[in-house]
Amino acid sequence: MDYLVTRLLQTEEADGIVSELGQRNFSDGKLTARGHARDVKNNLQLSGPESDALIGAVVPAFQRSKDFQAFALPRRMAAPIFSKYDPGMEYGAHIDNAIMHGLRTDLSITLFLSRPETYDGGELVLHLNLGKQEIKLDAGEAIVYPSTTVHHVAPVTRGARFAVVTWVQSIVRDERLRAILFDLNRTVSEESVAKNPALSVLLGKSYHNLLRYAAES
Repeated sequence: MDYLVTRLLQTEEADGIVSELGQRNFSDGKLTARGHARDVKNNLQLSGPESDALIGAVVPAFQRSKDFQAFALPRRMAAPIFSKYDPGMEYGAHIDNAIMHGLRTDLSITLFLSRPETYDGGELVLHLNLGKQEIKLDAGEAIVYPSTTVHHVAPVTRGARFAVVTWVQSIVRDERLRAILFDLNRTVSEESVAKNPALSVLLGKSYHNLLRYAAES
C-alpha cells in the first residue's frame, strides 16, 4: 500500500481548530525549510508555544486511531506544525529531509483541516511510480505516506487551506514489511477470522512473530 487515508477528527472538530487558527499569527514557512525545500516553499506556518493548545487537540487523534497505529507502527512523532496557504501560495516538488526534529522520517502525514469547498487548488500531489496522485481530503481526514515520496502542494487559487503536517519514525523501518504487517493486522480483525479461533490464533502468531522480527529495539 502506497499510502493510508483515514479520518482522525470529526468535521466539527476540524472546524473548531480552523476557527482558532484564524486568530493566530503565522510566520513564513521558509524559516523552517532547509536545502532545496527553502527555494520551493511558499506558505505560512504556526508552531512553538502559540500552537501548544491546538497540538493538544490533535495528538490524541493520532493516538486513538487504530488504522493509523496499525499502518505507521509509530515509535516517535514530530510535534505537529500547522500550515496555511493563501491564494497564490504553493509548495513545489520536494522530498522531506531524512532527519527532522531529531527523528528519522519514515512516514509523512498531512491532516486536512479546511473543508474542501472553502478553497480551490491546494491538492497534495504524490509523485508515485504509476504517476501523480492528487489528494484533497475532507476536513479531519489525513493521508499517511512514505517520506521517500516526492510530493508537492498545488497552488491555492481561492480561500485558505489549513492543514497539519508531521512526521513519524516507525518501529519498523522497512516500508515493505510495514505493508505486510498492516495487511495481516486487518486480516486478524476480519469477522470471518474471529469466528474461527484456530485461524485467528495462527494469524495472530504470524503477525506478532513478523513484528518481533522486523521491529527495531
